[in-house]
Amino acid sequence: MQLVTTIFIVALILAFLLEFWLDQRQIRHVLANRGQVPDEFADRISLSEHQKAADYTVARTRFGSINQVVGVIILLMWTLAGGIELLDQFWRGQEFNSVVTGVGVMLSVLLISALLELPLSAYRTFYIEQRFGFNNSSIKLFLGDTLKQTALTLLIGTPILSLILWLMQHMGGLWWVYVWAVWMGFSLLMLWAYPAFIAPLFNKFAPLENNDLRTRIENLLKRCGFTSNGIFIMDGSRRSSHGNAYFTGLGKNKRIVFFDTLLNSLEPEETEAVLAHELGHFKHKHIQKRIVSMAIMTLIGLGILGFLMQLESFYTGLGVSQPSQYAALLLFMMVAPLFSIYLQPVFSWFSRKHEFEADSFAAQQSNAARLIQALVKLYKENASTLTPDPLYSAFHDSHPPAPVRIAHLATSGAK
Repeated sequence: MQLVTTIFIVALILAFLLEFWLDQRQIRHVLANRGQVPDEFADRISLSEHQKAADYTVARTRFGSINQVVGVIILLMWTLAGGIELLDQFWRGQEFNSVVTGVGVMLSVLLISALLELPLSAYRTFYIEQRFGFNNSSIKLFLGDTLKQTALTLLIGTPILSLILWLMQHMGGLWWVYVWAVWMGFSLLMLWAYPAFIAPLFNKFAPLENNDLRTRIENLLKRCGFTSNGIFIMDGSRRSSHGNAYFTGLGKNKRIVFFDTLLNSLEPEETEAVLAHELGHFKHKHIQKRIVSMAIMTLIGLGILGFLMQLESFYTGLGVSQPSQYAALLLFMMVAPLFSIYLQPVFSWFSRKHEFEADSFAAQQSNAARLIQALVKLYKENASTLTPDPLYSAFHDSHPPAPVRIAHLATSGAK
C-alpha cells in the first residue's frame, strides 16, 4: 500500500471516529439534561418546550452521524474505488482540450455527489423537520429548489472553473497567486451579487411596511452610522417555520433582511435589539475579518496544493492514474476536510467571540433585556437546545451556548 493511501485511510478513520465520538457525547449530554429546564430559563421556557428541543437536537445529531457514514462511502467511491478515474477516462475519451475535460470531470463529480445526497436531504426536510413541525416546503418546491441550485452550479461553476484550470495550466510556477486573486475576486463578487440577483430566485423579498417598526429601525441605523439598500421581509415561512435575521451584501448593495417568521414572533423593541446585534457585526468589521481569514486560509491551501500536485503518488495513492491539474484540485478539495477538521474549534472560537462583541454592541445601542427576550423566543421557536455538550459545541457551534450567551448579555447591563 502506498504511503499516500495509508495516510488517507488513517486520516479518514480518525476524522470519522472524532465526529462520531462528538455526536455520541452530544446525544448523551442532551438526553441527560432533558428532564429539567436550566434554572436561568425555568421561568421562560416550559419543560415540554425544553424536551422538544432536546429531542430535535438528538434527531438531528443522529442524522448527522448517518450523513457522515454516507460521506465516507461516497469519498471512498470517488477515490480508492476508482470513481474519479472512470470519469476522467470517459472525458479524456471525448478528446476535448484539457480545460474542457477538467471542467467536465469536476462538474460531473459535483452533480453526481449531489444526486447521491438528495435522498438524505429529502429525509431531513420531509421527516425530521416535518416531525418537529418546522417544514413548510412541498415536494414541488423542494425539487424546484434543487433544479435551480443545479442550474446555478452549472451557470456559475463552468466559467469560474474554466478560468481557474486555465490559470493553473498557463501561469507557470506562480499559478497559485493568480488563482488566489481570481477566487477572492469571485467571492467578493458573489457577496455583492447574492442579495440582489441570487437570493430572489429562491425567496420573495418585500419592503418593510410597518411604519412604526421602520421608524424605529431607521433611527437605530442613524445611531449606528449604517446605510443600506433597504429593509426587506423574506418569505422564510414558505419553506420553514424557523426564524432569523441578517444583513448581507457589500458596498451600496447592503440590505437588511428579516424572516417573516421572526417578525411574527417578536415585539418591535425585540426586533430592534436583534437588528442591533446584526449591526454589531458590521460595526466591528466581522465580515471584513472573515474575508481576510478566508483569504489567508485559501492562500495556504493553494500553496499546499501546489506542492502535492507535483507528487505522482498523490494521484495514484488516491485512485487516479494520470496526473492533471483538475485531478489534483478535485482530490485536494475532497481530502482537505479530513485534516482541517482539527481547526474547527479555532474557527468556532473566533465566531463565538464575534457573537459576544455583537451582543455587547446591541446592549449599548438598544436594550440588552429586549435582546435576551428575543433570543429566548428564538431558542423556543427554533427548538435550540439549552444544554449542548461543551466539547461538541466547541467544534460545531458558531454561536455561544444559550446559558453562556444570556449570562454575558445580563452582565452587559440588562435594562
